[in-house]
Amino acid sequence: MSAPNEPLMSLYRTMCRIRAFEDAAEEASRGGVAAFGQAAGNANVRGPLHLSTGQEAVAAGVCAHLRREDCLTSTHRGHGHTLAKGADPTRMMLELFGRAGGYCGGKGGSMHIADFSVGMLGANGVVAAGIPIAVGAAQSLKLRGVDAIAVSFFGDGAINRGPFAESLNWAAAFRLPMLFVCEDNQWSATTKTAAMSAGDGAAARAAAAGVPSEAVDGMDVEAVHAVAGRLVAQVRAGGGPRLLHAKTYRFKGHVSVDPAAYRDPAELAAAMQGDPLPLAQARLAARGVAQAAIDAVLAEARAEIARSIETAAAAPWPDPGAAYTDVQDVGAGRWA
Repeated sequence: MSAPNEPLMSLYRTMCRIRAFEDAAEEASRGGVAAFGQAAGNANVRGPLHLSTGQEAVAAGVCAHLRREDCLTSTHRGHGHTLAKGADPTRMMLELFGRAGGYCGGKGGSMHIADFSVGMLGANGVVAAGIPIAVGAAQSLKLRGVDAIAVSFFGDGAINRGPFAESLNWAAAFRLPMLFVCEDNQWSATTKTAAMSAGDGAAARAAAAGVPSEAVDGMDVEAVHAVAGRLVAQVRAGGGPRLLHAKTYRFKGHVSVDPAAYRDPAELAAAMQGDPLPLAQARLAARGVAQAAIDAVLAEARAEIARSIETAAAAPWPDPGAAYTDVQDVGAGRWA
């Protein structure tokens, strides 16, 4: 493999790790992970599991520009962002399985994974709730004079919630080092976003607050990487907040056990023609990378996640006493 191909290969490697993680977690949530080394049985993943399958290019393309000290917030569909920011897939899988050793001790589950050591401030089960958290982090970075930025991923459905408008205003008013990333997968849970969103979308609302934005094909990892690079550079240079509008598509249902019968199969089939992984594979092959090397990347990712699955399945449950830790003390020793 020649050096000029390494940037795309690196992005492809990140996307493969995300896809492998999501595929394994999905299978585990349905009761069997035979394809990943463990016999089928009862579901191992506890609680709702929102997959980012199909959206890997956005996470990979944006996070490739982030430093360890940069802060990140995610959504209920946040495994890809968390992996791309540098979190450990085994600790993530332990958390999904509800086991000791998970990022939240097995108590938070899929929607609350955080790793402050890599700047990942957390996923969030409440739509749009991660956006003001990231803005608060950006305010802190600016006040403390830290050379870092904050980034928040959110979906197209989140732009209809108040925290998005409030966050745009605050970030613009104080020229915060903040990148807003709208991961527009065109669906708000089980409803077409276009049917419930007035106006021209995230970029138009950002413009109203004076926040410059750029749109990009969110299925093309190189395009995302290029546009995100420009915006991140502008934010780091003190230009104030920016917004990236990445149009992508969610291949799976709202949650892992949702068959998405409300969706036109033809729409899904058309969207899957733009799968970001085969697109990257084809470009690598066209640039002279051997097919064996391309295939090895995905195989290595699946092997890595298989080990995470085996570790999580064999790990102990949390000590029952842990249920009483990490709980807010209201001062009276009892619920008010």
